[in-house]
Amino acid sequence: MYWQKEQECLPRPDLAKLQLERLKNVLKKVATNVPFYRNKFTELGLDPEKLTSLEELQQYPFTLKQDLRDNYPYGLFAVPLRDVVRVHSSSGTTGMATVVGYSKNDINTWSDLVARILCGAGVTPDDVIQIAFGYGLFTGGFGLHYGAERLGASVIPISSGNTKRQIQIMQDFKTTALVCTPSYALKMADVMMDMGVNPNGLSLRYGLFGAEPWSEAMRVEINERLGIKATDNYGLSEVMGPGVAGECEECNGLHVNEDHFLVEVLDPKSLEPVAPGEVGELVLTTLTKEAFPVIRYRTRDLTRLIPEPCPCGRTFVRMSRMMGRSDDMLIIKGVNVFPTQIEAVLFEIEGTEPHYRLIVERENNEDRMTVMVEVVESIFFDEMKKQRALVENIKKRLASELGIGVAVKLVEERSLERFNGKGDRVIDKRQL
Repeated sequence: MYWQKEQECLPRPDLAKLQLERLKNVLKKVATNVPFYRNKFTELGLDPEKLTSLEELQQYPFTLKQDLRDNYPYGLFAVPLRDVVRVHSSSGTTGMATVVGYSKNDINTWSDLVARILCGAGVTPDDVIQIAFGYGLFTGGFGLHYGAERLGASVIPISSGNTKRQIQIMQDFKTTALVCTPSYALKMADVMMDMGVNPNGLSLRYGLFGAEPWSEAMRVEINERLGIKATDNYGLSEVMGPGVAGECEECNGLHVNEDHFLVEVLDPKSLEPVAPGEVGELVLTTLTKEAFPVIRYRTRDLTRLIPEPCPCGRTFVRMSRMMGRSDDMLIIKGVNVFPTQIEAVLFEIEGTEPHYRLIVERENNEDRMTVMVEVVESIFFDEMKKQRALVENIKKRLASELGIGVAVKLVEERSLERFNGKGDRVIDKRQL
């Protein structure tokens, strides 16, 4: 087991003292080593040496995703590159990715925190964990992999895709725990049915799911169809990756690893704290990251804190599963997609208009997005071959920018309703 009871059941007053000590250290560290933060603090007349309470953090500036892009690739690193042993990156939106780094100690901390999440969900060193997240610059695959190894479990790093082979491996290798997106778990259930594989004949007992929003109804369906206990976990590459928070076996909210992350929930408009239990935007400050600490990072994810004690005994605050976004980002097949990315691509393609509509659906437990694109009138008088060539060109360009395939439908000029906000261009029909 990887039950860190001394830390995870720390009395709240002792936790607050630890957080304040670590917050002082990280603020001093970034003020010294990161010009971006040093300049911000100086402009606001802030001196980390004078910090006396956790509440004073509200005087400090936010960090935005755009700040990470503006300092691409290494501008926000707080240690020399020689001390960085790992670099990860998110997918680039409108051309620029966000890059994060890890020191050797960061990798050890990351492994510990993911092991906590796995242990809280019921996984033990006796389990065989099949990781069906993609490996590479995406933090999910490696984060869960290292955490599973730290736990002492056996790891099958199968990565994503090739569902029939996933199921064959699951049968042959006696997989007991599955790690992937919840929608992919349901796709596996569908393919099992097509293959004539009875889930009850598998060794599978646990499912640890993240990287996309899902509902309680979806959890029930996964549990019933795969015969497992499904738990939710949360992370984001800008803060660490998986391991920020996760459900215990009570399945009543995600415990935030508060000894390593300071959590705020703010009104997205006023940026003031919301009342306990109210929905707001999650803002995170890293307390122990060495290579890439972030101060008051606006995640844009909407959630609420659950202050009541959990029967499991952990004293860390819980948060509800993500309830939406405060911006117009979509999560499709675990990939972050912004309408502005699509708009930028369409602007570059001759014959298209900068007016579009995004239709998002879930068919056979898979996310599908159709981009309806207005095109100039002459396109509809061209031969079908030219229309098909335009559709294929748009699909190819969008797939390159977004990292996922989408369907494209051409429509006539001025046929789509005009909106002021980009969010209104999206019709999300998914029943999560």
